[in-house]
Amino acid sequence: MRFSPTWLSMIGQSLPPCVTVSQLFRTRNPRGWNYAGSSLIYLLSKPSRASRNLCSCELLDQMAIKTNGFIDGIFPEELRRVLQSLAMEWGDVVEDMKALQVIPMKGAMTNEVYQVNWPTKGGGEGINRKLLIRIYGEGVDLFFNRDDEVRTFECMSNHGQGPRLLGRFPEGRVEEFIHARTLSAADLRDPEISALIAAKMREFHNLEMPGSKTVSVWNKMRDLLGEAKSLCTVRDAKEFRLDVFEDEINMLEKEISKGRHETGFCHNDLQYGNVMIDEETKAITLIDYEYASYNHIAYDLANHFCEMAANYHSDTPHILDFDKYPGHEERCRFVRAYLSSSGEKPTEDEVLLLVQAVENYKLANHLFWGLWGIISRYVNQIDFDYLEYARQRLQQYWKIKPMLLLGSSGVVVNSCDSNGYAGVGTREGA
Repeated sequence: MRFSPTWLSMIGQSLPPCVTVSQLFRTRNPRGWNYAGSSLIYLLSKPSRASRNLCSCELLDQMAIKTNGFIDGIFPEELRRVLQSLAMEWGDVVEDMKALQVIPMKGAMTNEVYQVNWPTKGGGEGINRKLLIRIYGEGVDLFFNRDDEVRTFECMSNHGQGPRLLGRFPEGRVEEFIHARTLSAADLRDPEISALIAAKMREFHNLEMPGSKTVSVWNKMRDLLGEAKSLCTVRDAKEFRLDVFEDEINMLEKEISKGRHETGFCHNDLQYGNVMIDEETKAITLIDYEYASYNHIAYDLANHFCEMAANYHSDTPHILDFDKYPGHEERCRFVRAYLSSSGEKPTEDEVLLLVQAVENYKLANHLFWGLWGIISRYVNQIDFDYLEYARQRLQQYWKIKPMLLLGSSGVVVNSCDSNGYAGVGTREGA
């Protein structure tokens, strides 16, 4: 994964020994962060004097974290105790906390993340244990319940899915460092990688997780709508037509949820930054479970397809290119790989039935993330044009709704030809 131009330009600049996250990060990924990648290797293999100062930072004691009320230069005692406990458990790391290297990872909308390189005793230069420190952001309770997310993370860890939880403290947690590469936007279109993602999604959906198994996406959208109405200016509320969204959510729930829909434990935010691949074993790992819950699997697949329109590491990360939405053949290939991963070859009718269900759930995805963007505009200070992002998602919703649902009656169009056109003869789009 590439660094943003802002980050690349800063590597060679004269940086102070310790800088704040707000000074250093200019995120190009609005909902995710990466563990490691070629960009990180570049930083570690070719550190400038400034970046070496940044990494050593004198070290943990001088981390300048402003999130959650931390004061510059004061490292939280609770986290110090977690790290000291890990040191005692491992037994092979140096006891001097100042020897740790702290490297800010790529930014995210909800968290601040740091890689920590911990030198080992007698291990020689460059021999380290690695871990991640995640500092929780503010305002996330509008989108998900942090306690539920932590419980999901712990359960996923127990299932052998994703990084292990190494410790918790009030403002965040310590996680295992995964030696894998975060995907790029282009990777999602690679047929081999796409098939691996499809199989991993099927495995993910089949996980047995604690808590309610009731599909809650519709009520979540209603909650988001309420938050958007309370935060929005009159002008924004009018532009985005928030007054009609309650009827839209009710209509979608009634019409799209008709009949039998397979449910499973869904990620619900499977953009490329939340997928990692081990280059040697080709193992896929899904990360970041803030939005994970039981849901219709068609919704999760639709979300993944919609994310193919995004490149959060471009110069205009908020701009979506819906022409990149996968065509009918690509969607069928993905769904076929998804269904085949269980060991049984699906019939063509089974493939087409799920492909069409996925198409209908695009509408729910656009509505959900459109509302997310509107709210984020008012609660987040990250350098990302949330309102324009929301505008594009909701414009696309209104554009494709007549192509998938015949008017407000909600009659679902059930056929697509080989070119990806809806049965009414109009282009589907994303």
